[in-house]
Amino acid sequence: MGTRTRRVELTPAAAELVARLTETHGPVMFHQSGGCCDGSAPMCYPRGEFRVGAADVLLGHVADDVPFWMSADQFTYWRHTHLTVDVVPGRGSGFSLEAPEGVRFLIRSRLLTDEELARIDAEPPLPTGDETAG
Repeated sequence: MGTRTRRVELTPAAAELVARLTETHGPVMFHQSGGCCDGSAPMCYPRGEFRVGAADVLLGHVADDVPFWMSADQFTYWRHTHLTVDVVPGRGSGFSLEAPEGVRFLIRSRLLTDEELARIDAEPPLPTGDETAG
């Protein structure tokens, strides 16, 4: 099978910030949960410093090789949307790598088109943390 339908991407500003964070911290990853506080915002962590749960869903990769994970509960609500990670001025969570930069990552979303949904229905299920552990 060819490449999967893209479910997540970065704006140019977010891609530039991810490149800077990767330069400073090494490989990074995103995780979006449905938790309290900034839990609904995408969080950027050094890869390997955030433990992905068995039910977390790998939506895809951004900036070539940056994995974007989402909690299974959150994915239930967002499964019919395409996500775009943007960056805006302001303070997000103290745990996300961009916090000291005076900016925060933010999700913008749109409904997937009928064509995108049809392609997704023909694709295998998205990998979970349980399947990619190790």
